[in-house]
Amino acid sequence: MQRISLWLTTAVVAAAAVLGARALVAQDAGAQKDSLQVPDGLAFAEFGGYESWQVISVSQTDDMLKAILGNPAMIEAYKAGAPANGKVFPDGARMAKLMWTPKRLPDFPSRVAVPDTLAHIDFMVKDSKRFAATAGWGYAQFDYHPESDTFTPLGTGAACGAACHKIVAAKDSVFTGYAKR
Repeated sequence: MQRISLWLTTAVVAAAAVLGARALVAQDAGAQKDSLQVPDGLAFAEFGGYESWQVISVSQTDDMLKAILGNPAMIEAYKAGAPANGKVFPDGARMAKLMWTPKRLPDFPSRVAVPDTLAHIDFMVKDSKRFAATAGWGYAQFDYHPESDTFTPLGTGAACGAACHKIVAAKDSVFTGYAKR
C-alpha cells in the first residue's frame, strides 16, 4: 500500500511539473509575441485579442488558406456599408489575416483542404495621423516558426503593404469584402 501511495505521489508531482513547464512555454510564447514589432514600431501587441475577432471572409491561393478577421470597429464599418458606400474605415479599425499551408482532410469523402501549419499573420490598422503617408493604414507581417513556436517580424516597417494595397485605393485600400452570412 505504501508503494502504491509513493508511486501515485511521484506520478502526481511529475504530471504537475510537466503541466507547469507547458504553462511556462505557453506564457513565454505569449510574451514573445507581445514584444515583437516591425522596424518602425507597429507592434504585435497592438492586435491583442485578434484570436477572437469576427471573420470578415476567407480566401485560398494555390499554397495558402487564409482567414481574414476584423476587430469590432472594422466589423461595424463593414455592416454600415464601408467601403462600398464611399465611406472610409474609421481610425482604430484593425484586420488580421491568418495564413496556413493547407492539407487534405483524409477522412472526408471529397477533396477538402483544412489548415495545417500556420505560416504567418498579417495585420492592418487604420490610423490616419500615424500612417498619413500610406493612405492611413499601417501594415505588419509576422512569420511563424512552428519548431520554436515563435514569430519574427518581416518587412521594412508599417509601410511594407502599402504599395500592394494602392490597387484598391477606391476601397480604402482594403481588398477583402465582408462575406454574406
